[in-house]
Amino acid sequence: MLFDSPQQFALPYLADSTRLFSHIVNKPWSIFLDSGLAEKRQGRFDILAADPLTTLVTVGNETTICSAGKCEISLDDPFSLIKNYLPFKNAFSDLPFNGGAMGYFSYDLGRRLETLPSLAEDAENIPDMAVGIYQWAIIIDHQEQKSYLVGNAKTEHEWQGLIQTFSAYPSSEVNKAEFKVMTAVQSNMTEITYIQAFNRIKDYLKEGDCYQVNLAQRFVTECEGDVWTAYCALRQLNSAPFSGYFNVPGVQILSSSPERFLKVAAGRVETKPIKGTRPRKATLQENQQQIESLKSSPKDRAENLMIVDLLRNDISKTCVAGSVKVPKLFDVESYATVHHLVSTVSGELKPEYHALDLLRSCFPGGSITGAPKIRAMEIIEELEPNRRGVYCGSLAYIGFDGNMDSNITIRTLVHSNNSIRFWAGGGIVFDSVGADEYQESFDKAAAMLKLLEQFQEK
Repeated sequence: MLFDSPQQFALPYLADSTRLFSHIVNKPWSIFLDSGLAEKRQGRFDILAADPLTTLVTVGNETTICSAGKCEISLDDPFSLIKNYLPFKNAFSDLPFNGGAMGYFSYDLGRRLETLPSLAEDAENIPDMAVGIYQWAIIIDHQEQKSYLVGNAKTEHEWQGLIQTFSAYPSSEVNKAEFKVMTAVQSNMTEITYIQAFNRIKDYLKEGDCYQVNLAQRFVTECEGDVWTAYCALRQLNSAPFSGYFNVPGVQILSSSPERFLKVAAGRVETKPIKGTRPRKATLQENQQQIESLKSSPKDRAENLMIVDLLRNDISKTCVAGSVKVPKLFDVESYATVHHLVSTVSGELKPEYHALDLLRSCFPGGSITGAPKIRAMEIIEELEPNRRGVYCGSLAYIGFDGNMDSNITIRTLVHSNNSIRFWAGGGIVFDSVGADEYQESFDKAAAMLKLLEQFQEK
């Protein structure tokens, strides 16, 4: 029988959370929510878990719910189904997660929320949503340099087994299996076809359909071997605060996202849209020039402000009237390959709403659709050759205590059926230049292209 309230046990601290995750990386539904390299101080907490009590997998209109070896199919709203498995439980207020739901919500899950055309090819053939209900987790606090086992276990014996497993120091040099990239990376757009799609968006902007549309190209290559090895290399190349690795049966998600989607902590809501990008340069002086250029660019500021307004509207649906604010507008954050223009929008969740109601009302994130959102998504479906799948969806946790944090799955690779895919794109506005936007997509793809080149079979 499960404990009535969450347990907490202090574990040895390891700055490299991949060493702890190596204990469970191959377990069913293992998940690693990764705040980046500890020495870079990009984020505070890492969360590791595996072996969920219940799994919810959505394909089209059906969600398959499996628990204790039994499965059933539901046609109900996926967000509501998850909420049914999250009865409120007391939690440790100093830790972000004490058990609950973790998993991915694909961009195409938005089809359950809005009526969209079906024009792009679905070459992903993976679930629209994969979420587990986890009874325990390992929390690594890099600020306090402490680690904890938190949550519940079915038996005292199982709880003691977890303590023993995660108290053991794994080797500092974890033996990783081989990973190989077998073919050249291919995009689903040439420069010519990208510019054609770009020009069509410019026509829509002139006609008044939209004032911003996100356009992305999809990259694919064949591979074999252990993708966990690839993820460990990715986080070295492109450490980011909203990263993660998720091992769903048949699908692995490797995310090095810099972008928070939605956070809820004690009812306080925060979202941090990214719009505006410059590539990193070789010298400190050149990078400072890039940052100043980004801060002062009328085009990038306008692009960012459009999405800030969209997200203010989205979170207002579930937030207390008058609570929605913009405490930070046009900040610059710097990452391994790019500088980004980032704003912060906050609010107070209405007491009658759950974090999943907020997620549903804002999904998918406006920073990766454009605005107005629905028309932008219709144009994306028309002009992008392939469905997005996990790209521009979200990797998230939603705790039993009602708290939530989630990313936008950009800078994210998806592996299944011996192929690995990733996307890169950006927002197109009236004064965008086609050649510049095409190059920006490669600036954003730089770390992932470098990763795959590193493992290219010679």
